[in-house]
Amino acid sequence: MASTVSTSLHVLFSLLFLPFATGFIFDGDKYKRQVSLELNPGLNPSIPLPPGVGLLHVRALGANDTLHFFLSSLGAPTLMLVHTNSSSSSVKLDWPLFLSGNTSGGLRVVPESSVQYSSALVFSRVWEYDDVNNTADPQNAPPSSFLPPYELQNFTWQDLGPTLNHTTNTAQLCGGDGGSSFSNGSFCLQISAFGSGGRDPSWPRLLHTANSSQLRVWLAGVTARSNFSRFFLELQTVSQSNVQSRVGIVRSIDDEYTPSIFQTSQWLSSLANTTSPVLGYTQWKPVAYRSPTPSLEDATPCRNHDPRALAQPPASRLVRAYFRDGGRTSSLNVTFGLAGDPFYNATNYLSWTVLVGMGPPPIDSFSTVVIVIMAVGLGTPLLLILVGGVCLCVRKKRVESVGYEPIN
Repeated sequence: MASTVSTSLHVLFSLLFLPFATGFIFDGDKYKRQVSLELNPGLNPSIPLPPGVGLLHVRALGANDTLHFFLSSLGAPTLMLVHTNSSSSSVKLDWPLFLSGNTSGGLRVVPESSVQYSSALVFSRVWEYDDVNNTADPQNAPPSSFLPPYELQNFTWQDLGPTLNHTTNTAQLCGGDGGSSFSNGSFCLQISAFGSGGRDPSWPRLLHTANSSQLRVWLAGVTARSNFSRFFLELQTVSQSNVQSRVGIVRSIDDEYTPSIFQTSQWLSSLANTTSPVLGYTQWKPVAYRSPTPSLEDATPCRNHDPRALAQPPASRLVRAYFRDGGRTSSLNVTFGLAGDPFYNATNYLSWTVLVGMGPPPIDSFSTVVIVIMAVGLGTPLLLILVGGVCLCVRKKRVESVGYEPIN
């Protein structure tokens, strides 16, 4: 009987706990890359750069492939990704051609036959509108409420060099348009490159892999041009001509890492007119923060509109230098805030985080806390049922073993 009870409990444990434990211990991104950062690769000291112009090259070397990330401040700020199937691929830059911006071919990744996928994320404009009706819906706002957009291609950027950190594999790009609104403020992008999978320590704590890099974007200290100002970002993505993009949403029941947020937005790229796997992605949590030290009270939802195709490539020298045929361009707006939320001038700060990578995007799995809650919540009732059933069986067996006593 003891052996039967032990076996039953062992089966119960296996059914309830082993799948959770196996997933928790063994799942996740185990692939690692060797990451290195280089500023202005191949630049001859005799070639002077305009003030604030720089090109950061992040090389993420794998066992038999390489990811090349580029962050450029020439024209609209751009993060470009090039994936090659070679562990010895390298970057070739024709700096005079790259700086001129008139023709393509200034930047190449060689051997060109090793390139498997290329894409670029361009931050083209920051829009500001007077939300006097407090709807937080620029799509339905009257045209008169829109203020002239900030054209990021015209911004003056600070030097990337002093912000380069080879220990954390990060760099920061900040700039402004020289006007009165940016006299004490700036628009900034911070890139973080990863050599392995993990989760960013700061909210929204995006899950990343060795196949991705992260951009944290923020607007700080900028003087709003109305008392009811809200902002939204205009993003453009450029990819190879045979690649199409779409936006999707992945929902979750776990919000431990990003409280009150139960979904992830994804801008996916795949081969056009096929059912081929995802080649690359841009991923974000639909939340922004109104404080440099994020807290739940400072969180504000963000929304995206459906992407639309554009006939012209963006005003990015990096895109122009690399995509010889112009590539395929689409645009998407990300708006911040809901009706009733505080306006920008309540804190004069707004930040948003996005992940860019190759292959299928990382998907949040159940956290340890949720696994324990599920295991206890599901396991305890079943354990009680099983123990009760075993007790009933034992009692019944004892009654049957007594049998009937003879009547004298």
